[in-house]
Amino acid sequence: MESLLALAANPAAWAALITLIVMEVVLGIDNLVFISILSNKLPEHQRAKARRIGISLALIMRLALLSTLAFIVGLTQPVFELPWQGPLNEHGQPAFELSFSWRDLILIVGGLFLVWKATTEIHHNVDVQPTETLLDKKKVVAANFGAAIVQILMLDIVFSIDSILTAVGMTEHLPVMVIAVVVAVGVMLVAANPLANFIHKNPTIVMLALGFLLMIGMTLIADGFGAHVPKGYIYAAMAFSGLVEGLNMAARNAARKREALVKPTGSAPPTSASLH
Repeated sequence: MESLLALAANPAAWAALITLIVMEVVLGIDNLVFISILSNKLPEHQRAKARRIGISLALIMRLALLSTLAFIVGLTQPVFELPWQGPLNEHGQPAFELSFSWRDLILIVGGLFLVWKATTEIHHNVDVQPTETLLDKKKVVAANFGAAIVQILMLDIVFSIDSILTAVGMTEHLPVMVIAVVVAVGVMLVAANPLANFIHKNPTIVMLALGFLLMIGMTLIADGFGAHVPKGYIYAAMAFSGLVEGLNMAARNAARKREALVKPTGSAPPTSASLH
């Protein structure tokens, strides 16, 4: 108890907490976009339930990983190396070494899954004649709900490991990590339904979000191979793309309003007699 009071009186701990909360919320965007896209494919009465379950699993996963910090830190230790050392840099040394830890392997598998899922969803959206099964509707709905939860759980594992390793690198105080994770997941829970509904109502946003997932998947794969891409670049690109799409949506709304103002109201169409 005394250690917690001392921690609460430490300004550095508060600064670390605020910084870590912001970082965890930003890192949770990827997880939330994936959950939103998967849940929107379910029947409407199951979507909110799937989001709550997915975000609750994310919280449980993060807290469980925090309770095994020594194990999580051990995931960054190399487990095997490949003999090929890659191209040489300007100093005559290998530009990167193909040594892989369990974290690297998890990121690569998660990135491949994310790329596959995003590509599949894009194909489904652009397919002119999507194939429909003739199975019993209730069985299909149940299978889809279970499959969505399993896929959310798989990505929760990947994003949770990345989140916890970020937290470990920013502070050594476990209570600070726990509070930051709980607050960040709480923000995800509040934002889940508005974000999912916004994505569902705007088809172009769906495609943009799938493009984000493709980019995030490739970033995870690159990170797994040791080519670290700064997160700031990724989120700056996402923010810029979202801003451009927001301007497109505003332009489309303005065009519809102009058409409604120009279109004559209550006037009868011209007849052949009135033309002579």
